[in-house]
Amino acid sequence: MLVMKRLAEGSKANSDDLNCLNTCTTCGICTENCPSGVDPPQSIEDARRILVSSGTMTDTQSSLSERANFSGNVLGDSSSRIGWLRDQRGLPHKADLVYFVGCLASYRYPDIAAKTFDILRRFGAALLPDEKCCGSPLLRTGFDARELIDSNLTQIKDMGAKTLITGCAGCYTTLKNSYPDEFEVLSVPEFLAEHISELNLKPLELTVTYHDPCHLGRRHKIYDGPRKVIEAICDLKEMKANRNQSRCCGGGGGVRSGYRDLSLGMARKRLLDVPAGVDYIVTSCPLCIRNLNDAGGDGKVIDLVDLVSEAIQAIGK
Repeated sequence: MLVMKRLAEGSKANSDDLNCLNTCTTCGICTENCPSGVDPPQSIEDARRILVSSGTMTDTQSSLSERANFSGNVLGDSSSRIGWLRDQRGLPHKADLVYFVGCLASYRYPDIAAKTFDILRRFGAALLPDEKCCGSPLLRTGFDARELIDSNLTQIKDMGAKTLITGCAGCYTTLKNSYPDEFEVLSVPEFLAEHISELNLKPLELTVTYHDPCHLGRRHKIYDGPRKVIEAICDLKEMKANRNQSRCCGGGGGVRSGYRDLSLGMARKRLLDVPAGVDYIVTSCPLCIRNLNDAGGDGKVIDLVDLVSEAIQAIGK
């Protein structure tokens, strides 16, 4: 906050200032605990935007922006965004429900994308014909995401979509806050909780814990939905720090891409909150899955949809 004050008073940003501002994951736990009601993450994002607009940024920030705007995804992947979809025939051109997949699920967790769409398709969900990055990584790191947002908006309107459902916490915040208020936005956990009686879930002999993604939990207070779904399937044992006090996985705000050691250190600290005797760490954010598994989760960190899919599959066993 002092760095931002000094910059606002006219000082030039040096490398230390950039590192100070760019090592914040914007997780919001400071806001949650601030007795004065200050919102530092919003100030951080504003400061990043002012600096970027003046050409002041790190090489990592610059590369991230170039990848997203050139390829339509933050990973710079040139392959098909729906390569995970086994049968691409007969996708509807009009639909009330649209599954917004997100970059990480599309390119790094195609199994999660496929499982999610298998479930949502039962309720009539469709896909955007040429989905782009929602814009979250650009907005968090100080860039304008209008080109990506406009492309997605045109497709949403052309499809006549009334509700967008996404399994990415970052996409959820962006679709909810940075897109026009012209359609409903639901997270996958919210949708599953609303339709839990229609899923015919079979209980599993598992004990899991749940990691609250910052963009779903503290940012939007989505705590009960995912827990309702988990408790319909198996036993839930809470982490030491949970709900509004949940520790960040360390991946957000551009920190994973720009400061990997710091990011993984935060993830390792979060893993210390995992209670003993759990089979899986369940979450609802592909970035949390990636960072926690890379930091020592060793594949035990799974998506809520993985758990639901297993419970649905178990019916036929």
